[in-house]
Parts: sequence; C-alpha cells; structure tokens
Amino acid sequence: MTERETSWGIEPVPERLRVLGGVDMGLLWGNLGVSLLVIVAGAVLVPALSLPTALVAILVGCLVGNLMLAVAGAIGAQARVPAMVLMRAPLGERGSYLPTAINVVQCLGWTVFELLVIATAAAALSDQLLGFEARWAWTLVFGAAALAMGLLGPIGVVRTVIRRVAVWVVPLAVAYLAWWALTGGGLEEAWNRPGEGRLSTWQGIDIVVGVTVSWIPLAADYTRFARSPRAAFWGTGIGYFVPDALLLALGAVILLTRDVADAAALPAAVAAGGLLALLVLVALTVAETDEAFANAYSGAVSLQNLFPAVPQRLLIVLTTTVGTVGALVLALGSFQSFLFLLGSFFVPLFAVLLADWLASGRQYVPEDVFEREPVRVGLVCAWIAGFVAYQWLSPTGPAWWVDQVQRLDPPAWGIGATLPSFVVSFGLALAVSAASGRVGAGAARA
Repeated sequence: MTERETSWGIEPVPERLRVLGGVDMGLLWGNLGVSLLVIVAGAVLVPALSLPTALVAILVGCLVGNLMLAVAGAIGAQARVPAMVLMRAPLGERGSYLPTAINVVQCLGWTVFELLVIATAAAALSDQLLGFEARWAWTLVFGAAALAMGLLGPIGVVRTVIRRVAVWVVPLAVAYLAWWALTGGGLEEAWNRPGEGRLSTWQGIDIVVGVTVSWIPLAADYTRFARSPRAAFWGTGIGYFVPDALLLALGAVILLTRDVADAAALPAAVAAGGLLALLVLVALTVAETDEAFANAYSGAVSLQNLFPAVPQRLLIVLTTTVGTVGALVLALGSFQSFLFLLGSFFVPLFAVLLADWLASGRQYVPEDVFEREPVRVGLVCAWIAGFVAYQWLSPTGPAWWVDQVQRLDPPAWGIGATLPSFVVSFGLALAVSAASGRVGAGAARA
C-alpha cells in the first residue's frame, strides 16, 4: 500500500480503497470500544443509581448512542469523505469550520487524556513488576505507538494490528476482567443495594449516550473506507455496542464489589490477582493505544478540512506530538470536564447532519459537499439551538461554566439532555430544509 493510499485526503475515497467489510468495521469499532475510560464511566452511575437501574440505563443508552453512531458511520460510507468535510453539506464550507475547530480541540484533548491513562496504567504495572514507574517514559513509548498507527491509517491498522493481534488478545483480557469483577464477592448485596438518588434514570442514560456519541464526529474518518453503507452501519453499530455495554456494566459492578472508581486505580487493584492478572493488564493497556491513535488521526484529518493542502502525514505527526507533550505536562482529570462541554455540541450536530441527509434523499453527492454556499445560516442556527437546549437542561463542563448556566434557573425535569437537544436541532433543521424547498428536491432525487 502506498503512502498516498494510507493518507487519503478530503476528496471522496475511490472504489479501490473501499476495502473494509462489515467484519473489519466491527473489529475496528469493537477494539475502539475496549477502554479503561468506559469502565470508569460505568462506575459513575453507581451508587447514585441502583445496580439494576444502572444496567437499564446502560442498555437504553447504548442502544440510542450506538444507533446514532451507526447512522453517522453509514452516512460517511455513502459520502466517502471525512467527518468534518462531510459537515460542509449541512453547514456550508465556512459553516463547517466551527465544528471542525471544536472537534480538533476535542481530539487533541482526548489524545492527551488517553495517553495519560495509558501511561499511568503502565507506570503502575512497571512499579509492580520492576520497582519503578517512569510515567514520562511510558508516555513517550505509547505516544510513539499511536504515531506509528496514525501513519499506517485505518486500513493498515485493521489489517496489521487488529486482525493479527488485537482480535485474539483483547477478548481474552476482557473475559478475565469480567471474571475478576464478578467473583469479588458481594454481588448479591450490590444487586439489592438501593440507589442514592443523585441521578435520575434519564440522566444515567445521558451519561451512557455521551460515552458513545463522542465518536460521532470521528465516525466517517474510518467508515469512508467501508465497502458499503450497510457494512459501515452494522459493523460500527454492533462492533461498538458489544464492548460499550459490557464494559459500562463491568464498571458499575467493579465499583460496588471492588471499590475501584478511577482509571488510575484499576491497574493496581487488578494486579493483586497475580501473574495472569498482570498479563491481562498489559494487554488492556496496549489495547488502549488505539483510542489515542484514533483521536490523533481524526484530529489530523479534521485539520485537513481547514488546511487541505497540508500533507495528512505531517498533520498526524503534529497532533500526536501535541498530544504526547500535553500528556507529559498535564494532570489526569485536570480538563476532563471541559471535554464533556465540547462533547455536548455533537448530539445536535449529528441531528442537523441527519436531517439534511434525509432532506437530500438519503444520499450526498460530491456537489453537496464541495459546491455548497459558504454558510447555511439556518442549519448553523439549528445546531446552536440544540446545544443551548442541551446545556439548559443539563449544564455540563467546568464548574465556572455550570455555575453560569445554573443562574438561568434550568428546569429540574430529570429527563436528560440528549434526546431533547436532538429533537430541537433535528426539527429546526427539517423546517429550514422544507422552507428552502430542499425536502422536495431530495425526494425527487431519491
């Protein structure tokens, strides 16, 4: 495979590179779903919710979130362009620059956060085995690994890393982790323990959906290489759903039976199980690298929407380097709340994309992406309205931001923010499309 083929730019992917089938998509997204951070997200649900209620929230949230992710992946496979380039269709070329900038910041932030988690876990393991931590050295090692994967590109990662190694190692590691979580004792007590009531079921669903939809602005970066929209839909949806639901549930169980609620504390707790446990942790830590790769790679691909003439491989080096340096100088958890604030932009953004795609007859042609007016003001406003609705119903982000939003006296309805914000943006976007006559034109095209 040539360098050109591993770093395809913003133009539609040609047929010869649409080589990833449904199984490939499932393996890719299944591997991306195996993350220590997903376990921690599950632990957030309890004891605020009872364990049975938390499991209901996980099931519903995973169904909703993975349906959104699968549809976003299918749209990307049909249009064959990267995710932020795809946003030119509903928002216009210049209108896509704002979500692109937000997504670049999000990708860089999550690259830093993933490398922090990986290096912290690796340091805990090396302390157990070798008597020293050297977190800075592990940060450099895994930053280099993420860079190598980024330069391989999605096709190379699936064929070289996932098919040959991860597909065998990761399921065994997750199976051991499940066994470890369920055999710690106190499961019956945890099942019967009442929730403390600090979250409603819908707010728990919001948390679960948030874990999944953070991938929506990245989905098309990978599914554009899928053989068909059908392969992208089922591979993405099922591939991510399985580890997503399993690890979220394990997170809730681990908190209640093992008293582990932090990603940094998990390795030391599991390592107490002996040599096999240590080998499992090594596997999980290495598997986490693909999340760092995905965020650094998508950050670079997103930047190409702003700077299409800059070589993608150079941008991959840039984003991975920034992420690695950030992981060396920042503290774990110091900016996670800011990333959650950025994440609340993407549910309404997906709603606008879906509405415009449906109005276009369920297909985008290159002219829809590359020959749009500079800014489609109505759909940009529909997106922003959904974000405002999200934050009003469920203020999310740093404490200073939450304090400012709460001064507006948001309602305590306990219904979460994901679905209301989606409905607001989707409804407004459809109304704008209908007013412009685009719905009729899309029906004629279909």
